[in-house]
Amino acid sequence: MKIENHEKPWVKYYDAAVPGSLEYPNWTLVDLLRNTADKYPMRIALICGNRRMNYYDLYWTARYFSFTLITEGLEPGERVGICLPNGIDFVVAFFATLMGGGIVAAMNPNYPLPEWQYQTAIARPAILIGLESRNKDLMQLKKECNSKALILTNDSEEGGSFPLSFVDFAPERASVYFPDVTGSHGAVLQFSGGTTGSPKAALALHKNVVANVMQFKRWLTTMEEGREVFLTMIPLYHVYGMVIGLNVGIAMGATIVLVSDGRDLTKVLSLVPEHGVTFFPGVPSIYNAINHHPRVLAGEINLRSIKACISGSAPLPEDTRKKFETLTGGKLVEGYGLSEAPTATHCNPIQGENRNGSIGLPLPDVDCRIVDLEDDSREVATGGEGELLIRSPQIMKEYFLNPAETTAVLKDGWLHTGDIARMDQDGYFYIVGRRKELIKVNGLQVWPREIEEVILKYPGVKEVSAAGVPDADSGEAVKAWLVVDSSGSFDMQNLAGFCRKSLAGYKIPKEVEIVQELPKSPVGKVLRRELVRMHEEGKKNRERS
Repeated sequence: MKIENHEKPWVKYYDAAVPGSLEYPNWTLVDLLRNTADKYPMRIALICGNRRMNYYDLYWTARYFSFTLITEGLEPGERVGICLPNGIDFVVAFFATLMGGGIVAAMNPNYPLPEWQYQTAIARPAILIGLESRNKDLMQLKKECNSKALILTNDSEEGGSFPLSFVDFAPERASVYFPDVTGSHGAVLQFSGGTTGSPKAALALHKNVVANVMQFKRWLTTMEEGREVFLTMIPLYHVYGMVIGLNVGIAMGATIVLVSDGRDLTKVLSLVPEHGVTFFPGVPSIYNAINHHPRVLAGEINLRSIKACISGSAPLPEDTRKKFETLTGGKLVEGYGLSEAPTATHCNPIQGENRNGSIGLPLPDVDCRIVDLEDDSREVATGGEGELLIRSPQIMKEYFLNPAETTAVLKDGWLHTGDIARMDQDGYFYIVGRRKELIKVNGLQVWPREIEEVILKYPGVKEVSAAGVPDADSGEAVKAWLVVDSSGSFDMQNLAGFCRKSLAGYKIPKEVEIVQELPKSPVGKVLRRELVRMHEEGKKNRERS
């Protein structure tokens, strides 16, 4: 299938090697892996700690594991809940699920049980795969979801202890049982919201994800097939890591160095010279931390092997970009994407002009409109602000089992992003703000209501409202405004610990402010925008003084 190339002003600013439109085979993600395994069977595919696996072994290990999933009862279209950190076990489980006709429902392995319960209530996984240390919580999920099986692996960095004897399965035996999966079958569920947020999970088909992989493979014009080394510390349970950090690398025949725990930045950075890393997708906070790392500044860690990096999830400051490019000699470009179009729709050129503050140009076969906020049938003039609409081959099929929400965002083939944007005369796009109340912390989604529901249960809290405020490290941070009981029963010191029992770490408010009252509309609705405005005004006043 070839997507019609409409008149698009941005195409002329593509790098010379990037066409305006591509051919998209009706492949699955498994086809991508098999194709690379055929081309580069002995090339190292994955490195994690001291463990390595070549492409031939990756393909067949996943196939043997898939056979096991099928014998455990996995049927085509059923979901497999993968609750694993970055590592070889995650990748094996990912492709094994797809080979068996299943849909990957990857979940943050560090989530508390209530967050998992929210996600599994949507996905209803037939099989759960997780760490031995979370056995108790996983058993609870298995019972609640009536899952057919629970498979555990250990918590070591290298992993590799699935209770399976892969060598016992001959390829001829395993191949008999595999369903016929095409590009039109479901591949990935990407969750949004949280314990009390809007119940949504974006369902992407194989062809949606493959299309984005093909787009980025062509976009990375300085990369050579079969010769690159990816460093992937962004989480694979998120589509950013799953697509850019994993599947683009596999399509290129790259060696992918997986980081299961990115908290030790010195250790992470040492992997760059050790393995000759050439591509390093991340977020602005990571690049900023690298820029200020004492061993990097002292010249003790050589980062000059890096050719290119993609920055996503939050605005990329110009000084961060320039300093990183000086330190590495590589190119750092900002992109834009969302779970509903896994994963990217825009990016600055790798070799062309990288415009400050811009999310770049639409990728090949991505069409965009900016429409009036009050009348989405009317496009705004070039340079004007409005809601960003996208039409492209990577757009999701639907919100899983949620037709109402699907209809609200997918209209006549166009995805209504909810983001406010503008386009300059050359076709470079700029995100102005969000129409939605959704908070994004390092690209991870947080719904204000879920924060509020938890904090309202804390002793001494009478009213609460939460919103996202600008943050230099994470793009946005969660802030909560509280009205507390005058009796003195409220204890600020223990609030974070209380929240941690029900919320993931990035959802816990980074800042809490006690106020006399919350600003409200005439009908009693809390005005979150007013709270954010007050926050910004207070910040400016403090800076002046």
